[in-house]
Amino acid sequence: MIDIDKAIAAAVKTGKVTFGADSAIQNAKTGKAKMIVIASNCPKNLREDIEHYCKLSNVPYITFRSSAIDLAGVCGKPFIVSALSIREPGDSEILKLMEKAEPEESFGGNE
Repeated sequence: MIDIDKAIAAAVKTGKVTFGADSAIQNAKTGKAKMIVIASNCPKNLREDIEHYCKLSNVPYITFRSSAIDLAGVCGKPFIVSALSIREPGDSEILKLMEKAEPEESFGGNE
């Protein structure tokens, strides 16, 4: 099984990733993201907007099992990350998760 933390870290290091819920909403609206990762504690209104536009644009999304602080740690960022858009996965195998998972399934974090 793919380690979601390592897959996200690899995408951040080697691919094209944008951070933030506003960016995720914009990427979902335009269909430019290959996948969106949402922190478990992302505010409900933002989460609903992201999920809505992902469904309209057929952009897959996953819910990261831990908080925005933990997601930031995985990404190596000094700020909280409530959502991130993967525009190019780089060397990461994160897109393979969608072949095996339901869209609303939660991944990663401290289990």
